[in-house]
Amino acid sequence: MFNKNKQPPIRSLIAEGSEIDGNLSFSDGLRIDGKIVGNVTGRVDQSSILVISETATVSGEISADHIIVNGRVNGPVHARVMLELQPKARIQGNVYYIALEMHQGAIIDGQLSPGLEGADKPTLKLASNNSQLNC
Repeated sequence: MFNKNKQPPIRSLIAEGSEIDGNLSFSDGLRIDGKIVGNVTGRVDQSSILVISETATVSGEISADHIIVNGRVNGPVHARVMLELQPKARIQGNVYYIALEMHQGAIIDGQLSPGLEGADKPTLKLASNNSQLNC
């Protein structure tokens, strides 16, 4: 679904210092540098990308096609296509994904659940040596 040329553009930004209390849905791409207390959901009828920077905190459920985390998430994470966990990622909650890329230093306090019902087994890409494992 995604390759380097076909990712949706990031059209929205929650800036550092901003705080949102409530649920948020978005289309295309969203970058969060601030704080959100509520669920963050990318539309299911089109491709979506969610970037949670190292200064961001989300307390609630997040869901999008492609999710990149380098900040804090307190709640479940649902990556419908790809989940990238960068070195400063801290997730407290269960994680659901089709494909996972996890860098050294990222921490998950919850269960990892590969795939969706009826989907093929996911591929895990090891960031340190670009090897692949089939689960």
